[in-house]
Amino acid sequence: MFDLSRRWPFGLNRKTWPDRVAAALMLLFALLFIDAWASQTLQAWPDVWRAPFAFVTDFGLSDWVLIPSALVFALAAVALRLPLGRYRLAIYELGLVSGFVFIGVGLPGLMANLLKRLIGRARPEHFLDAGAFQFHQVVNAWDFQSFPSGHSTTAMATALIVGFMVPRFFPAILVIAVMTGLSRVVIGMHYPTDVASGFLLGIIGAYAVRNVFARRRWLFVNRTDGSVRFRGVPNLSRLLRRWFHRARV
Repeated sequence: MFDLSRRWPFGLNRKTWPDRVAAALMLLFALLFIDAWASQTLQAWPDVWRAPFAFVTDFGLSDWVLIPSALVFALAAVALRLPLGRYRLAIYELGLVSGFVFIGVGLPGLMANLLKRLIGRARPEHFLDAGAFQFHQVVNAWDFQSFPSGHSTTAMATALIVGFMVPRFFPAILVIAVMTGLSRVVIGMHYPTDVASGFLLGIIGAYAVRNVFARRRWLFVNRTDGSVRFRGVPNLSRLLRRWFHRARV
């Protein structure tokens, strides 16, 4: 389980990063030997087994995270220009949360999309005619954008972004994120190396965005022991509790 209070995952720091990068590359290299076998085996599962994965795979779509968070951020930015009185701090906190979600999920996803276009790996549908290691770099079609998996990147980044703010939800969302990555192999869209690289990109990207916010004391704060603490949204929480109380009365 991740220690979400640490500045970086996997014991990553200025001294250990070369070893951690080497370990990640070795992991991806090891997965290359089972890429084709795992892809073909999971795709051969009966339809009744594959159906749940076809359902959960949409958790990795970025639109359902990015569009609402962008709209909320835009509305908060507009609202802050109005005379809000006691609601101003709550709206400000709402803008910070929506901005954090948008950047924390969107930036890793953008990096995944750029990499998959630069690398241009063929998707599993081309395995029989081109094998697992056919590439069309830079200028390519959708079916040559397999590495890394964008859905896996988005799913893992989403799990961490939510986990940083509400840690008790993290285990459940992490399970969904892992199942989303597995689903990409089951439904024949990606190889295991694509999914693993997407997970790594989502993890590092989410931590990087959280650390930038912590340096600016937006939502998070750096502690002297090297950990990062979520500062909370007290004004927004009080406002929501007040609204819920009125709605129940």
